[in-house]
Amino acid sequence: MGHWITLEAADGHGFEVWEAGQPGLNPTLVVLQEIFGVNHHIRAVCEDFAKAGFHVLSPALFDRAERGVTLGYTAADVEEGKALRARIPLEQTLADLRAVLAHPRSGKAGMIGYCWGGTLAWESACRLEGLAAACCWYGAGIAAALNQQPACPVQMHFGGQDASIPPADIAAIRQAHPEVEMFVYDDAGHGFGCAERAAFNAPAYALARERSLLFLENTLAS
Repeated sequence: MGHWITLEAADGHGFEVWEAGQPGLNPTLVVLQEIFGVNHHIRAVCEDFAKAGFHVLSPALFDRAERGVTLGYTAADVEEGKALRARIPLEQTLADLRAVLAHPRSGKAGMIGYCWGGTLAWESACRLEGLAAACCWYGAGIAAALNQQPACPVQMHFGGQDASIPPADIAAIRQAHPEVEMFVYDDAGHGFGCAERAAFNAPAYALARERSLLFLENTLAS
């Protein structure tokens, strides 16, 4: 089972990180939260990747604004999560992610993010060192950050029925970055990979998970 550890960013900010799996020869996978914190669902995602053979680290990115936040998926939770995210400058979040990537490990490091985390995975691929692969699930902010070039392989997953990521945004991403492997699940909406959300789409999730695992295994192999 996973457990909490504490890391410190370069500016002295200490924050919690959920760790699962065995460090050592296994590659490290950084799992980036939605706007609901490192909640029950994200911890379950971590355990799933640990069982698949990864050393998993999931930073509590809301610690910059409020510690110990774990939200559900009601409309009120969505608004609370958005408000917390708005209080944290991107540069501070990237400082936390630099600290996670600097945590001792023996293998390569990859990243997978969902919702807000999907956008952060893209930003990390473009702006952070030490990352060998980034997998982005329905990152709504990616289209607004296309004037960057990733320094590692990137894979993206979008729902074709996602009201927060219109087809025009997906087309813009594809045009600006043809090198990025991209998949669109036509009948899936935002959050289709979370079984605790009404938008959960089991077939789309299963296929996206299979593709993500293959991508991560191939890019993080020693």
